[in-house]
Amino acid sequence: MASSIACKVTATLRPYAEPEKARKLPQFFQSFPGGYGEGDRFLGVRVPHVRRVAGQFYGMKLGEISELLASPWHEVRLCALVILVDAYRNAPDRESCVAFYLAHLRHVDNWDLVDASAYHILGDYLLEHPDPALLERLAQSGNLWERRVAVVATLAFIRAGILGPTFALAQRLLSDPHSLIHKAVGWMLREAGKRDATMLRAFLDEHASEMPRTMLRYALEKMEKSVREGYMKRGRSEA
Repeated sequence: MASSIACKVTATLRPYAEPEKARKLPQFFQSFPGGYGEGDRFLGVRVPHVRRVAGQFYGMKLGEISELLASPWHEVRLCALVILVDAYRNAPDRESCVAFYLAHLRHVDNWDLVDASAYHILGDYLLEHPDPALLERLAQSGNLWERRVAVVATLAFIRAGILGPTFALAQRLLSDPHSLIHKAVGWMLREAGKRDATMLRAFLDEHASEMPRTMLRYALEKMEKSVREGYMKRGRSEA
């Protein structure tokens, strides 16, 4: 039986549910059989409304957030992570929130859930408590979402002007088989390039021929068309 807190949050979300959106989201997040989000369920609540509801439950204890993360509803798990990010920001002991996050990564099981939490919690914490071995372990995981957590966490480093971890993980993940990692790596490379275009160009000069085309395309989005076209000719096939 669902916990009372999970029931309460779900009930608070339901008035914002849009049936048509609920019908479309399984395709968008690939919750169909064989998809990367297989089995996920959706209420059809838009992200701004999820965040609005989350704001009504700030101050939850980690045990209660754990109950939300166990929900079969995607939006309830997103709500839990928004609440957890707030808890992390206000915690006198941030290490406990990070440990909780890592212990519950099995519930951070789609790309939007990763992107809403990884750099806000893990990335921010690692800025003050560097642990390259942790990022390395996540990047080598057989779990798609743990690998994406490793990559997206480095956005916190990028925003602090520390680009080395992003380029190191990008090099490690050049041969990753999944398009969601290609997109995440390309996204982080693009963001790093906004800070230091020379470093990005040097990385691309060395590795463009090894990069999946999706990764390369994302990394090049802010470059001039002629530069993009030149690099894209060097990207490897994803077939």
